[in-house]
Amino acid sequence: MKLSKIKKKFIYLISPNKIKNNNFYVELRKIFKLKKVAFFQLRLKKESKKKKIIIAKKIQKICKKYKVKFLINDDPNLAKKLKADGCHLGQKDMSIFQARKILKKKIIGITCHNSIKLAKNAIKNNADYIAFGAFYISKTKKTKYNARISILSSIKKISKIPIVAIGGINSNNYEKLLLNNANFLAISGYIWNNKKYKPEEAIRKII
Repeated sequence: MKLSKIKKKFIYLISPNKIKNNNFYVELRKIFKLKKVAFFQLRLKKESKKKKIIIAKKIQKICKKYKVKFLINDDPNLAKKLKADGCHLGQKDMSIFQARKILKKKIIGITCHNSIKLAKNAIKNNADYIAFGAFYISKTKKTKYNARISILSSIKKISKIPIVAIGGINSNNYEKLLLNNANFLAISGYIWNNKKYKPEEAIRKII
């Protein structure tokens, strides 16, 4: 399979851990204009709920303008309050059953680390997508689980559920994941903490 056959919008962009100033929103617009981002996940672990809502509303407007799905990390109740497109859940977060009661038909994605068993459970429980990783060393968060590329093909044999690959993805390794059945690539540090390229330039290196 050639890259030209791969889905046009394959980037699942995750926010930086901290959004410091208005320059972030300028950069986000530049990135979205490239029409390669399918999802944006707001992941602010250390912000107050009040500040998170202020930031979320600004990002949500930009997402709507560029037709990018806006997801909240960890918090289905906040996703409902904001009328976000959905929520991403880790294994230690609220169960998908509870989240589904809150979010109804909205998008719910599940972290499955490197486990086919967790993936099968997520599929059985009607997750909208599953996320595997880390495939490479990540500087964004401490890596507890390492996933092999072979897991992508294993899941494709049993389900058509969209797969998000995560962990240390950059311009040197992204092609391999796309060519081995990853539908979307979750990227954060390579975009926001890149010492060589600005966010828009970093994205251009992988499209």
